[in-house]
Amino acid sequence: MKALQGVEGRPQWLEQTTQACDAGQIRVQVAAAGLNRADLLQLAGLYPPPPGASLALGLECAGVVSEVGAGSAWQVGDRVCCLLAGGGMAEEVVLDARHALPVPEGLGLVEAAVLPEVYATAWLNLFQLGGLRPGEKVLLHAGASGVGTAAIQLCKAFGNPCWVSVGSAERLAYCVEHGAQGGVVRSENLDGLNDFGPFDVILDPVGGRYAQLNLDLLARDGRWINIGLMGGREAQLDLAKVLGKRLQLIGSTLRNRDDRFKAELLHELHRQVWSLFAECRLKPQLERSFAVKDCEQAFEMLASNKVAGKLALVIDASLA
Repeated sequence: MKALQGVEGRPQWLEQTTQACDAGQIRVQVAAAGLNRADLLQLAGLYPPPPGASLALGLECAGVVSEVGAGSAWQVGDRVCCLLAGGGMAEEVVLDARHALPVPEGLGLVEAAVLPEVYATAWLNLFQLGGLRPGEKVLLHAGASGVGTAAIQLCKAFGNPCWVSVGSAERLAYCVEHGAQGGVVRSENLDGLNDFGPFDVILDPVGGRYAQLNLDLLARDGRWINIGLMGGREAQLDLAKVLGKRLQLIGSTLRNRDDRFKAELLHELHRQVWSLFAECRLKPQLERSFAVKDCEQAFEMLASNKVAGKLALVIDASLA
């Protein structure tokens, strides 16, 4: 079977060994895969897959179950979307059966392909690690990103007013349209966030240069969840503010979590969140899809930082 791999910084559609489907696993014929910034980093050689994971790109996909290992309740023909440590941008993928979710009612496979990574990330960090309670205020840096747009919708659905920092006035309007209360444009003045704070939880993929800002914006007993380093890996912190406000700084990744952790996370996501798609309280924010032959164009668009929501690669249009 073929899969998309990074070769000298470029994505290439290459032959890859087919994996056996063992007990507790399922094989999925992939219709489409979601793109994430982690794929860009892996393509650049900066974020290798965890040990034992596929070398192919792709942390999420959707498709049709074609084989079921012993002990799984899935059936051949089921439509699923999958959370992966790698390998989603391929003709097929074999995965732990617990890491698949049913495609929400009313959604197609291309739309479903962009759900698992961002909704699992947003739920894990806001509600599990961040302990978000109804009515608490949230700040989302990079609010128009895939994780940001998922987080905006979850905040709205669970009664948490949220604000954003974004890269343009158009992206700010996009976030407000989808449920954010307001926010600021990075190129103007981030200090404007003081008008909306203090915040109980900050979800931050930037790190570095936002560190002092986050400390200033957090309320007493606030939680700063750092999920990325787009703004650098080093920062100076005023520890007096950390102590005085009783702040928590939580570093978080999802890709390298163990199978049991991911299974429990997806079980809770299915129980608490998944029905909201059928109720139209949550919607996949798919800006554009590309054929796999146009994968370089898709990655260039993602790297531009001008995407609002998510991008997808269509692997098998006959399934999609």
